[in-house]
Amino acid sequence: MIHLTIDGIPVEVEKGTTILQAARQIGVEIPTLCYLVVAYRKDTLDLLLSDHRVHCFSCEANGDCKLQDYCFEYGVTETSYPGEMKDMPIDDTNKFFTYDPSLCILCHRCVNTCKEIVGRGAIDTMDRGFQSVIGAHYKHKWNEGICESCGNCVQACPTGALTMKRRKKYRPYQIDKKVLTTCPHCATGCQYYLLVKDGKIVDTEAVNGPSNKGLLCVKGRSGCFDFVQSPERIKYPLIKNKETGEFERATWDEALDLVASKFMEIRKQYGSDSLAGFACSRSPNEDIYMVQKMVRCCFGTNNTDNCARVCHSASVSGLAMTLGSGAMTNPIEDITKNADLIMLVGSNPEEAHPVVGFCAVGMQIRQAIKRGCKLIVVDPRDIGLAKKADIHLKLKPGTNVAFANGIMNVILSEGLQDDKFIAER
Repeated sequence: MIHLTIDGIPVEVEKGTTILQAARQIGVEIPTLCYLVVAYRKDTLDLLLSDHRVHCFSCEANGDCKLQDYCFEYGVTETSYPGEMKDMPIDDTNKFFTYDPSLCILCHRCVNTCKEIVGRGAIDTMDRGFQSVIGAHYKHKWNEGICESCGNCVQACPTGALTMKRRKKYRPYQIDKKVLTTCPHCATGCQYYLLVKDGKIVDTEAVNGPSNKGLLCVKGRSGCFDFVQSPERIKYPLIKNKETGEFERATWDEALDLVASKFMEIRKQYGSDSLAGFACSRSPNEDIYMVQKMVRCCFGTNNTDNCARVCHSASVSGLAMTLGSGAMTNPIEDITKNADLIMLVGSNPEEAHPVVGFCAVGMQIRQAIKRGCKLIVVDPRDIGLAKKADIHLKLKPGTNVAFANGIMNVILSEGLQDDKFIAER
């Protein structure tokens, strides 16, 4: 017997009992409109196969197909219905993934993902009956609509109807290991697995991270790893031969000794302030710490900087002055989940931070709008989110400071500020 507790009520049931049956045993009602017996499930699978091109061995989704799994589980090996197989061409117009109507079971997981989770609404069901397909445009072509190629619909597809084109190079059971990492493209911090086959990265798999919630943008899903195996990538230190003028492979010790000696020559000849260190905003904190330590301790100067100060120096200064740090001090959910108003000023998250703009924050901003959050866009450009904004204030370029001063003037003039909140901080 199995002992469990449902809604605080202990119950003892036989092994193999479902949670639904256990709940009913103690009088706990669970809505069961979709609860079907095994015979109905087998019949549903039978019907699905009647309009499904079965070629499992050559299908990219072989080994990672829910239809295949359930047919195996319920013993459905072939259809008993004549059906009407789709005779439609494969849509190969998208650069990153392919849609095969003959493998689509019209479950609408892709449509609901795009509409409800991503908030884009780029795809829907076209036509009716056996001719129904998922399309992104009235011509059905994926590249002729507003699809952003994020690939979240592909991740949601239970069959091989939507598959990433790189799937042709591997099967799921060939993956040697998965390496958890953070996307390097922007500061949103989306997490995913790098899928490794024979020592090479072949794909990515979104993780339910705190910022991306299992979603990825096109950059993270399709543009984050191909360069690792690129034949043009420099994998070893190169030092130019002064006689031939050609770069030649060197050891790390030789390269580091050369760089260190050149730095020291410059410091000796021109002084410490002739040197500086410039850190990359994509670098982890540990690497940036070592850069500033090298500059201060080795170079003997405080000339250390980061590109963040240049690209958004105004916001860094303002954030540091008001919050004590030149970066956001709150989780993304504070903006997208709890707020009743979002104001975007000079920011285009759909392009700069897609998972914020259309996935983790962008997609999440769209979700916030759908739940009733108001959106104000302050930008001279017609950015994508401006179409969903309650107010789009198209400033003249260069008037951002005047706008901010005007807002502060209204707040103070009309006594809208929270004096107690300000005084306590």
